[in-house]
Amino acid sequence: SLVRIRLLLLNKGTEPRRLPPPGKLDFGYVPAGVYETLAHYEPGPIGILFHMVHGFLCAVQPNAFPHGEKNIVLTLQAIYYEIGFLVCAAVGLVFAILLPLVGLFFCMCRCCDNCGGEMHQRQRKNADCRRGLLGTLLFSTSLVITIGVLCAYAANQNLSSQVKNIRRLVNSNMRDLHTFTNDTPMQIDYLISQYATAKNKVIYDLDNIGPLLGGKIHDQLEKEVHPALDQVLSMAGAMRETKDALENANVSLEVLQEGTGKLNVNLSLVRNSINRTLNDPGCHDEESDATSAQLCRNIRQSLSQLQITHSGNKGEREREISQSNLLKTDLSAIVQKGYSALNDTPHMVIEQTRNVQNLVDGIGSNISSFSKALPVQSVLSNFTILISHVHAKIEDFYPEIDKIDFYRWIACITLCCMVVLVLAFNLLGLLCGTLGYDKHASPTTRGCISNTGGTMLMAGVGFSFIFSLVLMGAVTIIFLIGGNMEKLVCEPYHSKELFKVVDTPYMINPEWKNFIPGYMYNDSDLELTAESLYSSCKQNKGIYSAMRMDKIFNISSFMNTTMFTKDVVSQLESVRIDLRSIILLDAEGKRVLQDFSEAGLSEINYADYLEEVNKGVTVVDLLSYSRDLEAQTDLMPRSPLRNALKGHIGTLRQIHRQQINPMEQAMSALNQSMRYLERTASDLPNKVLAVIDAVEAAQYLISKNASHIFNQETGKYTGIIVGYFHQYIEWVKTSLALEVAPCKPFTNMLDTAEIMTCSFLVDSMNAFWMGLGCSTLFLLPSIVLAVKLAKYYRRMETEDVYDE
Repeated sequence: SLVRIRLLLLNKGTEPRRLPPPGKLDFGYVPAGVYETLAHYEPGPIGILFHMVHGFLCAVQPNAFPHGEKNIVLTLQAIYYEIGFLVCAAVGLVFAILLPLVGLFFCMCRCCDNCGGEMHQRQRKNADCRRGLLGTLLFSTSLVITIGVLCAYAANQNLSSQVKNIRRLVNSNMRDLHTFTNDTPMQIDYLISQYATAKNKVIYDLDNIGPLLGGKIHDQLEKEVHPALDQVLSMAGAMRETKDALENANVSLEVLQEGTGKLNVNLSLVRNSINRTLNDPGCHDEESDATSAQLCRNIRQSLSQLQITHSGNKGEREREISQSNLLKTDLSAIVQKGYSALNDTPHMVIEQTRNVQNLVDGIGSNISSFSKALPVQSVLSNFTILISHVHAKIEDFYPEIDKIDFYRWIACITLCCMVVLVLAFNLLGLLCGTLGYDKHASPTTRGCISNTGGTMLMAGVGFSFIFSLVLMGAVTIIFLIGGNMEKLVCEPYHSKELFKVVDTPYMINPEWKNFIPGYMYNDSDLELTAESLYSSCKQNKGIYSAMRMDKIFNISSFMNTTMFTKDVVSQLESVRIDLRSIILLDAEGKRVLQDFSEAGLSEINYADYLEEVNKGVTVVDLLSYSRDLEAQTDLMPRSPLRNALKGHIGTLRQIHRQQINPMEQAMSALNQSMRYLERTASDLPNKVLAVIDAVEAAQYLISKNASHIFNQETGKYTGIIVGYFHQYIEWVKTSLALEVAPCKPFTNMLDTAEIMTCSFLVDSMNAFWMGLGCSTLFLLPSIVLAVKLAKYYRRMETEDVYDE
């Protein structure tokens, strides 16, 4: 009905505003500085040489890195690990000692004209072939020595060039440390400032406690209350429609009652007039007009049908009901009060939780003490001073580094020059001997150039004996230092075996299981190892989680949800909202419903009404009667009788048009009203009783069970409020662990130290001793080949003479 639609629209307009459900808080991103140090090194083309050195060292030392507790087993493992280096060092020492001694005895032997010292050469048929082979082998050996010297020189130059990059890397790391110290306070301030995000959200929710908490309570009550109120509203519509039906029935009955009297009079007049007309002599002259006489008799017999079917005296009971005060009461307005009382729940919640809303300014006021509890500023200030002091010390040491590198470069160049000197004599000897050799000349008549070539080869042999001790001694020392640094420091650092050694329980201190936590926190059982610390900082995690600083400052114990929400939670838990003032249907509304069920609608005899209505207004249908009368009249000859009957037919049609039609319309409306009233009156007391029971059940829910609904929804609402602080605390913990004070600069420092030590120094040292050692080892075949080849270039004192 229109009333129900109007009320539903009104209820919809008065519903409280629904706010979006609380979601995940957005705290933004912690501001992070950019660290410029790229702790990665690509050696370039010389890396091929470095890989060769690494391969050689792996062949010399293929054993696993020793680690474990300090005992005899570890000592034996270390000896076994060094066995390859010891063997190589022994070979180098033997070479360095024996070769000069051999050279000494060789020179003494040649001075006594032995060991090839006699200036005499036997004539052989394959002398040219032997000379060519010896020259080729000596040249090849010299070429290998040259390659070794070039590799040593390249390694020497690479080390000098990389030393110049040390200052850039150190400055980059120092800038990163300053970035670390400058950004950390700003990041902590950002964590503290984002507390406002959670607090503002809590304030917003507390300011809107009516729509949020009251709206939830309203929704829970609405599930049970609205159906009951809808039933009352539907019954109110039924009452209004019943009233309308009764009023329509009364109007129809009044129309019928008034029309029945007039119709009865008019039909009597028409009936009497027709009777007088039928008394005309033409209706009695059967001899002259038998047809008209018969027609007159038929018409006179049908006049008894011209009368009404009912008297129109019914309707007294209907008028009593419609005129009673029962149906004059607007039940819809009473129902609207119930809707309004229910929809006023959010406002009631607001009024009864004012104390909670007054707490918003004091929530978490001690959050500022978070930064004070962390001695960040003083620690970072001292750390900044330490960085500046260390950087200044390093800057002061740069001239010493350059000076040391210069002396080292001179020493390495000197070693290379020793080999180059031997190479120069070998190559010059080969050049002069090859160019000055005359195959037609006898050994005693060889030319000056050829003799000079042989002399240069012997000079190269002499210098080889002289320099061999220095060269091999330097190679052995550099090999032991560089090789062991590669296998004991650099390679274990890359594979993290070195960290496992440092993390070996009770190794550094017999009383400490783990060295780092034992030294820092005096708690060696804490799971904090060098490997885990390096890995965490390598991933750029926060120093708080990497160094397990929760041991000295536990953020969980300092920042807990209870600290921020205890006042709000206690206030919300203490709130008790009284919803008993919500009256869905007052006593007047119930009385109206009860009176409606007892109004007497069921006492009306609807069957009699419907039976009377279905009979029609008159006994015969006037239009049909008029047509039949007209048809009979048309059979009569033209006469005054016929004309008079024609006039009566017009009168009947006028009565049907002016009186019968309105009465039939009234009877149709009365039929509809009665049928509606019959449906409404069907089991009406039980229907009203069911509506009252539903309203009373909903009222009982509000009065008795509303506290349970309130506690349940208050618990959910409190959980949402607490959840905002929980989100903030978890975000702070996560940020401290991953984003605040990321400790990658410290791993960058380690990686930079590894680059400078291993990639710059150790790799260059190893490449240098490998090139120089290769050249020194090939001096031995060079000596043998040069001594033998010199016989074919030098001028002999005697020769073989054959008599003819």
